[in-house]
Amino acid sequence: MAKESRPCPCDIGDRFDYEGCGQEVQVEHIKAYVCKPPASTDKAVIVIHDIFGWQLPNTRYMADMLAANGYIAICPDSFAGRKAWKPSDDWSKFDDWLKTQDARKINKEADAVLKYLKEHCGAKKLGVIGFCWGGIAVRHLMMTYPELKAGVSLYGLIKDSDDISNLLNPTFFIFAEKDDFIPLNQVTLLEQKLKKNCKVDFEVRIYPGQTHGFVHRRREDVNPQDKPYIEEGRKDMINWLNKYI
Repeated sequence: MAKESRPCPCDIGDRFDYEGCGQEVQVEHIKAYVCKPPASTDKAVIVIHDIFGWQLPNTRYMADMLAANGYIAICPDSFAGRKAWKPSDDWSKFDDWLKTQDARKINKEADAVLKYLKEHCGAKKLGVIGFCWGGIAVRHLMMTYPELKAGVSLYGLIKDSDDISNLLNPTFFIFAEKDDFIPLNQVTLLEQKLKKNCKVDFEVRIYPGQTHGFVHRRREDVNPQDKPYIEEGRKDMINWLNKYI
């Protein structure tokens, strides 16, 4: 699989056959998927989807997992009604499509979701997680919104020029050792910059033998050797949120 024909690795992995336990709601100008835990809580986590959009069953599975761990989980349509990418789309046009979906320009959507969580869900303790495209969005949001007390960025693509040292609150970075689209030297450089300049808690972790999307795009039952790392990544994500929210 050449990088030229697949400029984003998000097509690697499985599409879960999953219905979801939550419901779709209207949040100002966008739609969102919301799942609430059995017991009332004032803790909430925003879930930022990858290029396949807010309706991907995999992402809703992760939102439901957060709800099962005691959080109100909301996955908004961060594309704001613009077309999500489909695996059947022409990958030669991916770069042009991506220019219309800037992960760092979702403040209007973030503002709407934060207002909804506070006014309609009684949320007071807030966090955010995101996958791939959403992982980039998490980095932006954690440098922009001080009310987000914890963030988890999962395999968000990085560039040598990226400087995310101005994080406002603790952020956890999950990467895969065998992610062809995020070279380990870039991860190392990212960690060096954080160690030098970051004023809040952070952690950068690389999971051995794993490929892009392993936490939310890999089924545990496909490769037994991957199952411990998939489960560990999900557990580490929850533990980080539990620690800081």
